[in-house]
Amino acid sequence: MDDRLFKELKHIPILCVEDEDGIRENIVQTLEYYFDEVFEAQDGNEAFELYEYYKPKIVLTDIQMKNCDGVELIRKIRQIDKDITIFVLTAYSTEEYLLDLINLNINHFIIKPLNLKKLNEALLKYLDKDLKPIELCKGLVLDIEKREVIYNGNEIISLRKREKDFLQLLVKRKNSIVTYDQIEQELWLEKEMTTHALKSFIKDLRSKLPINIIKNVPQEGYTLIKEGC
Repeated sequence: MDDRLFKELKHIPILCVEDEDGIRENIVQTLEYYFDEVFEAQDGNEAFELYEYYKPKIVLTDIQMKNCDGVELIRKIRQIDKDITIFVLTAYSTEEYLLDLINLNINHFIIKPLNLKKLNEALLKYLDKDLKPIELCKGLVLDIEKREVIYNGNEIISLRKREKDFLQLLVKRKNSIVTYDQIEQELWLEKEMTTHALKSFIKDLRSKLPINIIKNVPQEGYTLIKEGC
């Protein structure tokens, strides 16, 4: 795998859900080669608790499990998160679930047994999706791969990783408000986000951008400005 893509994966948390211990252990060992943070669960109930606590970027789940199966788990996650990437481990015997899974916007199906080739295909698909340039506003494009903003096709503005991640978050939540809690969970990770640190971060980012596209919603968070762009 391309070294640049490999580095991108290292900092992405992933959740593996599989009820058979031996299979899960093998999958987790493989995932740990790519990811620094790999969480594991043996059923949908445990997986949903881990999802709520750790907020992984990717969920890799089996379908047929005791207590809470994969379809129910995905349904619960999709009710509160439309953007998270979900890979489904499936067997031909699970065709009865296919329509439900398609309606739940699954990102990739992996036919059992899982191997490196199938895993690489899924991970590359995730990175290709996540690295596409994003139009923030007319004439203002965010290049995820290069971590730059391009203005009017020629002016290039370099970004720090947190700045790039914040703009991505605004785009993903473009029809809603990105709350202070979401910003802390997504961008500050294990560190505490102080009010001063956040205000200073936003001020510095605004000063870099040729157009103000960041709107503060008092007592709530931030959103992407659409009017006038």
